[in-house]
Amino acid sequence: MKRLPLLAVLGWTAFAAAQTSQFKSDWEKAQEERDWKEAEFKLPALPKADALIEFFVSSANSFKFFVDPLSLSAGADGVVRYTLVARSPSGAESVSYEGIRCASNSYKVYALGHAGAWSQARSDWKPIEPRSVQRWHNELGSRYFCPNRVSVRTAAEGLDALRLGGHPTLRDVAR
Repeated sequence: MKRLPLLAVLGWTAFAAAQTSQFKSDWEKAQEERDWKEAEFKLPALPKADALIEFFVSSANSFKFFVDPLSLSAGADGVVRYTLVARSPSGAESVSYEGIRCASNSYKVYALGHAGAWSQARSDWKPIEPRSVQRWHNELGSRYFCPNRVSVRTAAEGLDALRLGGHPTLRDVAR
């Protein structure tokens, strides 16, 4: 039996330790959930149509979806907040200020925009369902703002992902 070179053994040990540290026990996950506190935030200005960034949701959906780049933020609490604009084929728009919590794969609607102002939404955190009709949460989370369930660190990183059609870490992954 041949002996592995010392560097190979040390390299494998470091790799295995890094992989193990990524996995958390159910107790650790539950503790993090109990200790999590949502950061305070302010509602942004309502979006301007000429500044919106379109993102693809599904060819089965005739709506077009946009994010207001001026509203995008990546909070220290792990929540990516943004203004979403959904536009129907007839031009009718739905505007909402939302957040995606990457670690728990959940979303929340904070406010709805209509008549030139925000109105507070009464919404709790809801899981992002994989086969939901509201597919935009899946796309924004998995493709743009939460690659591998890790929040983008800055708004600029999220904007780059939107402009590139997906987060750079996902480019090598077949979709």
